[in-house]
Amino acid sequence: MIHFEMLLYIHIPFCDSKCSYCAFNSYVDKFHLKKDYMKALEIQLNLELKRFNVYKKNIQTIFIGGGTPSTVSPKLYAPLFKILKPYLKSNAEITIEANPNSSTHDWLLDMHELGVNRISFGVQSFNDDKLKLLNRAHNSKQAKEAVLNAKKVGFKNISLDLIYATYGDTKKLLSNDLIEAFKLPINHLSAYALTIEQGTLFENKPQMSKEKIQLTSWFFESIITHGFEQYEISNFGSYKSEHNLGYWQYKDYIGLGSGAVGKLKNERFYPTSNIDNYILNPNDIDSELLSSDEIKIEKIFLGLRSCIGIKKEILDEKELKQAKLLVKEKKLYFKNNTFYNYNFLLADEIALFLF
Repeated sequence: MIHFEMLLYIHIPFCDSKCSYCAFNSYVDKFHLKKDYMKALEIQLNLELKRFNVYKKNIQTIFIGGGTPSTVSPKLYAPLFKILKPYLKSNAEITIEANPNSSTHDWLLDMHELGVNRISFGVQSFNDDKLKLLNRAHNSKQAKEAVLNAKKVGFKNISLDLIYATYGDTKKLLSNDLIEAFKLPINHLSAYALTIEQGTLFENKPQMSKEKIQLTSWFFESIITHGFEQYEISNFGSYKSEHNLGYWQYKDYIGLGSGAVGKLKNERFYPTSNIDNYILNPNDIDSELLSSDEIKIEKIFLGLRSCIGIKKEILDEKELKQAKLLVKEKKLYFKNNTFYNYNFLLADEIALFLF
């Protein structure tokens, strides 16, 4: 019997400050719940291992995101890692997100010793005024120190996030962000456009987001000139994250934690997003069945936004005709029975054209 590799996402909803643009399920006033929350994750994990029929060496990647995973002590992560150890593929990619102000040298060392082998820092900018505008809890000096400390304790795969399309962004500012980023020992960079979402501090300040497509194109090209390949609309690197690729390849994934999302075949799972309710009953999980049309649409959007592309066989006659037309127009190219996108920034427009 073939056991397909799967992914595991773990959501840590604690933050030491609420960024002005953040709409994720995160809390700055629930630190007293950390121990109970981490215990609840263990309960849900045991349920999901059965539901997903996980075999030994079956989990290909783990991604611990948030919130701010670096606000939680390595001691509280240890029981989860103990449960997971037999299920992890050898050399599994294990990523954790961290903020520069809370990822101390000792925290980094202890997480590395637990088995975490990839780290992604929420740097956002090396401009201190921009960091204050975004309500970040760190400064540029702390960001540089955190990345260097990660390298020191043994992390080989280090990523950082930058935010663009922010009020006040100029070529000079963004260029300086890249100069500072590429002085550091990173092999991956994520670049996210600032978007204004409901329920955020920026909700009533739409002017804070200023995306200009020419500036975005220039920014992406500048990252590529530093030797990083763009393999998804927001992700660049000399190393490609296996976890990210797994999502775009439409692999199954367990979603652990309050507000996480999981997927098994044509079913999606939603643990409760209320942290107090989650702690009371971690197995309170809603689900929905995905239709074959919904799955196809998701595969098309994900394929066009990334290096995965769209397999020819999932397209119907009309969509195939449109795709061939886009190849003629040099918007797509066709290779190994797959349609690939030249320009990820046009992904949504191309998807709409196909339909």
